[in-house]
Amino acid sequence: MGLTGATGLFDRNSKTIQAMAPLLQRVLIVDPQVANAKLLGELMRSMVRCQVWAAASGAKALKLAGSVTPDVIFVELAGEGLDGVDFTRRLRRSNLTCRDAPVIMVTSQATAASILAARDAGVHEFIRKPFTVKDLARRLEAVTLHPRDWIEAVDYVGPDRRRFNSGDYGGPLKRRSDAPKAPEAARTGQALKILRSAIGAAERDPAQALRAMQTQAKELQKAAAAAGDMKLTNAALELIRYLGEVERNAASFTVADVQARAAPLLAYLPREERSSEAA
Repeated sequence: MGLTGATGLFDRNSKTIQAMAPLLQRVLIVDPQVANAKLLGELMRSMVRCQVWAAASGAKALKLAGSVTPDVIFVELAGEGLDGVDFTRRLRRSNLTCRDAPVIMVTSQATAASILAARDAGVHEFIRKPFTVKDLARRLEAVTLHPRDWIEAVDYVGPDRRRFNSGDYGGPLKRRSDAPKAPEAARTGQALKILRSAIGAAERDPAQALRAMQTQAKELQKAAAAAGDMKLTNAALELIRYLGEVERNAASFTVADVQARAAPLLAYLPREERSSEAA
């Protein structure tokens, strides 16, 4: 893997390593190549006191993740019996406790297409082999000490893609979601947009739509409380209560059902967006 310079790095950044250590107690490495997994595991143990588990396939990794609840996951982009992008997407949409654990994708083929695919699956960071200890430490610092906002939508679940910053790719990322992080006021707008999209998917993907709606309703409640907007607070709480009842009773719901309950919240969308939705 080309891993060198560990001692000097640790001497210069001991405070950073100490700060990261409590957040790296359990490490899962997903790689069909046993030797690679062993090498990476030994490197992690040389950096911090941690337990390391390894899995050769996505299916085994998901099962193992459910029992060990890793703090961080390294996954190879591709290999025999492994599709790292698919593994990440399945992890993010699962009910596992560690579904939001940082995922660092490892590969020797860091193309724009592979990086974008990884990002859109919910990967936190991307690292290309051969990498140095400094490269690895930088990725670990990013996922532990500089966490990104979590996005719980229907078609995307994972860390905020607008702050994706892999050192392996310096080209343009030509998507609207690549804009700089939105100001606090825009967070409410984003939550409303995700809520509206999730409502539209209530029948197509009810499980993830429900999870997305619950998350956005809670985000709106927090925003309303911070702004002192009682009308918005009450509307968010009412939707939270309704969705909680749906979840507890395992009840079915339709787009029309949720639209009626969420109408007071969706009224906060800008007029032009409400008009385009109606059209």
